[in-house]
Amino acid sequence: MSVDKTTILIVEDEPAISELISFTLRAAGWTTVAVGNTAEAWEFLQHRTPQLILLDWMLPDQSGLRLLSRIRSDRNFNEMPVIMLTAKSMEEDKISGLDHGADDYITKPFSPRELTARIKAMLRRKSPEHAQTSLDIANVHLDPVSCTVKIDDQKIDIGHAEYKLLKFFMAHPERVFSRSQLLDKVWGDHVVIEERTVDVHVLRLRKVLKSAEGLIKTIRSVGYMLSEK
Repeated sequence: MSVDKTTILIVEDEPAISELISFTLRAAGWTTVAVGNTAEAWEFLQHRTPQLILLDWMLPDQSGLRLLSRIRSDRNFNEMPVIMLTAKSMEEDKISGLDHGADDYITKPFSPRELTARIKAMLRRKSPEHAQTSLDIANVHLDPVSCTVKIDDQKIDIGHAEYKLLKFFMAHPERVFSRSQLLDKVWGDHVVIEERTVDVHVLRLRKVLKSAEGLIKTIRSVGYMLSEK
């Protein structure tokens, strides 16, 4: 089974800095896509949904803050984690970046280790399904590093789609998600799949969970949730 990759969009116009960031993040196990201006960034977002954006302030076509405002005003992206990465280090600049909706603010020059640590912290807080920490609910244990699932300490065979679905549910227990939300969050909005396909994968997931199948609840006319209750 392939590892469930986290994609990070880097919006940075200086090639040397962009390559350093890409190298650092790939070494940490993440997939990176680098663009040099806000237009390319917005075009990318129309086709793929990254799990986090690293956004430079000073860009050749317009300010990174303009792109940030556009992201926050779009319902498809308004909750996406965005970290500003910029040479602007004055307190009023940081306040402006945060006021525009940035989730964090890192100044240049930066430490690659600090950058990696801040991204990990952000993903744990904003997108727990992409964190690399083990998940345990009831008698089910999921290890995202090895992409394995155990029930009562016994490893089970699970398909990739069912694994991703289970990981998302375990990262968001006691929360109800509609079929369309699951399609967006688990498969990505760039993948063309019918909503009823979610029902098929939920059925398969319950089957492989065996004694733990009751964790996956059907909420009539709404969708699904994972609950121990």
